[in-house]
Amino acid sequence: MPFRSLLRRAACVPIALALLAALAAVLPPAQRAAAAPAGEGAVRGYVDAHSHLMSYEAFGGSLMCGKPFDPDGVQEALRDCPDHAGDGALAWFENLTRKGTPLGTHDPTGWPTFKDWPAWDSRTHQQVYYAWLERSWRAGQRILVNQLVANRQLCEVYPLKRNGCDEMETIRVEARRMREMEAYIDRRGGGPGKGWFRIVRDSAQARRVIEDGKLAVVLGVETSEPFGCREIGGVPQCTRRDIDEGLDEMKRLGVSSMFLCHKYDNALCGVRYDEGATGAVVNAGNLLSTGRFWQAETCTGPAHDNTIAPAGAVGGQAAEFLRLLGRAGITLPLYPPAPHCNVLGLSELGAHMVKGLMKRHMLVEVDHMSVKAAGQTLDLLERAGYSGVVSSHSWTDDDYMRRIYRLGGMVTGYGHSADRFAAEWRRNKNARDTRYTYGYGYGLDANGMGPLPAPRPDAPRDPLRYPFDSPIDPAVKLDRLRTGQRTWDLNTDGVANYGLVPDWIADMRGTGGRELVEDMARGAEAYLELWRRAETWAGGAWTN
Repeated sequence: MPFRSLLRRAACVPIALALLAALAAVLPPAQRAAAAPAGEGAVRGYVDAHSHLMSYEAFGGSLMCGKPFDPDGVQEALRDCPDHAGDGALAWFENLTRKGTPLGTHDPTGWPTFKDWPAWDSRTHQQVYYAWLERSWRAGQRILVNQLVANRQLCEVYPLKRNGCDEMETIRVEARRMREMEAYIDRRGGGPGKGWFRIVRDSAQARRVIEDGKLAVVLGVETSEPFGCREIGGVPQCTRRDIDEGLDEMKRLGVSSMFLCHKYDNALCGVRYDEGATGAVVNAGNLLSTGRFWQAETCTGPAHDNTIAPAGAVGGQAAEFLRLLGRAGITLPLYPPAPHCNVLGLSELGAHMVKGLMKRHMLVEVDHMSVKAAGQTLDLLERAGYSGVVSSHSWTDDDYMRRIYRLGGMVTGYGHSADRFAAEWRRNKNARDTRYTYGYGYGLDANGMGPLPAPRPDAPRDPLRYPFDSPIDPAVKLDRLRTGQRTWDLNTDGVANYGLVPDWIADMRGTGGRELVEDMARGAEAYLELWRRAETWAGGAWTN
């Protein structure tokens, strides 16, 4: 594992462990519309259900380098962090996430040479410059769900800051930046409303935008402590009123979907663990955030969370003793045999938030929930007959796919290399419900501090050939992406930035065939239909 040697050092250096824990908490032509199926009124295009355009404002605002746009131009937008100047030797966070050690160097020049970044495995450099996203839109992307993101724990331990660490204030700042980016693209397109990048608040508006040949941008929220709902020593730090007022504010901001928890247990739900060495440092972050290590039991059903290392450290009466200690608020990072399930599920406050999302016709994101919490959330949605549920980036148990599809929800896969993505699509499609339009999409998690799709291992033998026709609209021709002095090739560079998404999807024609490409072409329509079902839900009135 890339973190193993650093973990050994961190075991002796609490500050380093805190930094690692917080780090892993966020770990991962001419304008025209693609043709719609004749007479059906359906839109055609692909959907990214999970990316982070404005994460450069999160984590204190000095961790992510570069911006998706800048009024002063590309040379200002695609500039490396000041602390990376010279040879990048001080970029310990970039080195750690990319190379597994805080030691290393890189060329920090950025525009116009881009010698070392962006790259598929570079976590701290801007991946979604607006012109790269524009190339994907021109090739057939019709929906982007931008997750406004924050993490207080990482912000507090990262030494460089220009912003505060309050998660909800960070969400507000990112929402403003999204409006500023829309206005910037409008100015370049001829004036207000003229640009190709349109932030939407409901499915009808999104459909109109797509029918006009533009990109419908949906706002979501993925944060560890929504509305201050941290839990310390088992005591919630928020109330029902905080949740209600927070949800109302999110609606005013134009937010349409939300996560309840992310990486750390909070007052709303237990989380789905990270595995291996990454899991060890996230677990340490859970201790810093909540005062407790994760608590796990051996699962008795088919669904399970990821395995915590080391597994099987205790068993029998010792495991029962640890469980009782956990109830008393005393936890140790010792775990019974796998498969592991988080003992924490959906809290009463979490159930209140799920009901609040339904009441406001918002979409419920179940990724990052423990299987216990996700199962309880699906129970609530099933009893209500509510379709507005999404698994956007492969972070829930496969056992729940059929339940999500049966509700009329949607599943999109994480941005793996084309061969891995196709394999996951096949598994997920087996669980589909034929009563609903089936479309598939991806959650690239761009700027989410996870890797983008790597080069396909067999690309040297069977490469994507340039130039190629857009897999969604054959009238759109694409050659290798060039920005400044740098030209990228999917076969050697993977998805180095968002502009290579069309190349990645074209590459899937060789791994998943035309069926996968057509399912992705129906992704936007499937998303709009599930969103419309949520908006028109007329379920029972919940009593608070």
